[in-house]
Formats: sequence, structure tokens, C-alpha cells
Amino acid sequence: MAKKIKKSDMDEQLLDSIFKLENEWKHISSLLEQSIERPVHAVSREALAQANYLFLLREARHRKVSAMSFR
Repeated sequence: MAKKIKKSDMDEQLLDSIFKLENEWKHISSLLEQSIERPVHAVSREALAQANYLFLLREARHRKVSAMSFR
């Protein structure tokens, strides 16, 4: 039999991913704001990071996960 994964463990992993993606998105965004010429691949990477971040936020809302309960 496989070990059952606890909901709280998955929720904590989800929150960790959200915080990491938020930092990555903000970092890419600030680099693009400072650059004179915006490379296409950097713009697409920013859009991808933003989409991933927003997807995880919606997933957390769907699962009724709050960052206040884990911090």
C-alpha cells in the first residue's frame, strides 16, 4: 500500500511554490523594467512566470489555503 499524502503537507508545498514563483516573477519583471531593450524570450518568460503564479493562487483559493495558517 502506498503512503497517503496529508493535505497539510500538500498545502504547505503549494504555498512554498507560490512564494518562490512570486519572487521569480517580480525579479524578472524588475530586470525587464531596468533594461533598455526588452528581449522577446525574457518577455515570454515573464508572462509564463506570471501565469504559473496566478494558476497556483487560484489553486490555493480553490483548496481554501491561507498563508496565515502556515506562517
